[in-house]
Amino acid sequence: MSKTQYFQFQPFNIGRLVIWSGFALLLLVAPLIFKSSLALTVLSQMGYMIIICLSYNLLLGQGGMLSFGHAVYTGLGAFFAIHALNLASGGKLPIPVSLIPIVGGVAGAGVAAILGWVTTKKSANTFAMITLGVGELVFAMSLMFSGFFGGEGGVSANRVIGEPVFGITFGPAIQVYYLIAVYCFICTGLMFMLTRTPLGRMLNAVRDNPERVEFVGYNTQVVRYIAFIIAGFFAGIGGGLTALNFEIVTAEAVGAARSGGYLLFTFLGGALFFFGPIIGAVLAVLAFVLLSELTKAWLLYLGLVFLVMVMFAPGGISSLIMMNLRVALFKKWNRLALSYVGLVLTTAVWLVGAAALIEMVYHVQLEAGTGDTIKFLGQVLNTKDMTNWVGAGVLLVVGGALFEMVRRRFHAKWGAIQEEIEKEIHRRGAA
Repeated sequence: MSKTQYFQFQPFNIGRLVIWSGFALLLLVAPLIFKSSLALTVLSQMGYMIIICLSYNLLLGQGGMLSFGHAVYTGLGAFFAIHALNLASGGKLPIPVSLIPIVGGVAGAGVAAILGWVTTKKSANTFAMITLGVGELVFAMSLMFSGFFGGEGGVSANRVIGEPVFGITFGPAIQVYYLIAVYCFICTGLMFMLTRTPLGRMLNAVRDNPERVEFVGYNTQVVRYIAFIIAGFFAGIGGGLTALNFEIVTAEAVGAARSGGYLLFTFLGGALFFFGPIIGAVLAVLAFVLLSELTKAWLLYLGLVFLVMVMFAPGGISSLIMMNLRVALFKKWNRLALSYVGLVLTTAVWLVGAAALIEMVYHVQLEAGTGDTIKFLGQVLNTKDMTNWVGAGVLLVVGGALFEMVRRRFHAKWGAIQEEIEKEIHRRGAA
C-alpha cells in the first residue's frame, strides 16, 4: 500500500484562521499596550505602510515587475483623497470621512488604468525604466500644476467635519488609528485572497515563464495590466489613509525618493513570501521615525543594511525566517546555533567600528562647527584624536575578518544540512 502523502489546497484551515485572528487581535490591542502619542503615531504609520508595501509586492513579488514609480499611485491617491476631504468639509461632496480612503483607492486605480496600458506593454528592464520615467513626469507636473498639488506647501485639510457619529469625530489620533487598522486588515485579507485566485496564479506564471503563458493562449500584458490596476487601487487607499493621518499632502508624496523607499523596504522584508512586505513596512516606519531620532546619518546606515542584505540574504528577512524554519522542522537547527552566535558577535564588532567611522566622518563634514567631540554608545569620541580613528578602523577590519571566517564555516554547515534535508525528503517520498 502506497504511503505517499498528497497535500491539497484548503482555503479555510485552522492554522490560517489562527494567524488571521491573531493579526486582528494584534491590531486591536496594540494601542492599548503602547499608549504614548509617539507609539500611536508609529502604529498608524505601520498600518498604511503595510497596505502600500503589500500593493507594491503585487507587482514585484507576485508579478516580477520592478517598479520605480509606485509613489505616483499612492501620492495621487493621497491628493485626490485630501481634495475630497476639503469638498466634504465644504458641503460640496456628501461622503463620510471613513470612506475618504476609498476615494484615494479609486483615484489610484484610475491613474493606473490610464498609465498602466503603456507601462505594461514591456516587461523586465524596459518596464522598470518606463515606471521611472512616469514617476519623474508626474513629479515634474506636481511642481507645474500648483492648483491641484498645492505648490511647495502642499494641500492641507481638516478631518474633523460634520456631526459625530456614535461619538466618533476622527479628531483624536486613536480613532484614526482604528480606522487605519480596519482598512489594513481588510486590504491585507483581500490581497492575500487575490494571490490565491486564478488571476494571482496566472500572475505568478507570467513572472516565472511568460513565453509558456503566451503559448497556452493568455495575453501576458493583459494579466500585468489588471494586476497593475489592482496594485494602484490598494496603493491609493494607502495614500488616502496617509492624507487622513497627517491632514496634509505635499509633492514629495509622488517623488522618486518615496518610490525608492517602497522598493527598498519591500525588498528588505522579502518579496518571495506574502508576509515579507509586512515585515518591511514595520522596518520602514521604525527606520523613518526611530532611527532618524538616534542619528542624523541614518540614511547611510539604511544603505549599509540594504547592501549587506543584497549580498548575503537576497530573499529578505522573510526568506531567512522560512529557511531556518525548514531547518528547525527537520530538527537540525541546534547544529547552527553556535555559528549564529558567532555571526551575531562578529557582526556587532564590525558594526561598531563602521558606525564609529560614519559618525565621525559625518560630524567632520557637516557639523564641525559644533565642536570636535561626539557622543557614541555612551563614549565621547574626539574627531581630532587619531587614536579614535585608528581604534574604529581596527574594529572594522578585525570584525569584518572574523565575520568572514565564521561566515565560511556557517556556509559549509548550512550546505551540508541542506543536502541532508533534501536526501530526507527524497527518502520520505520514496517510502
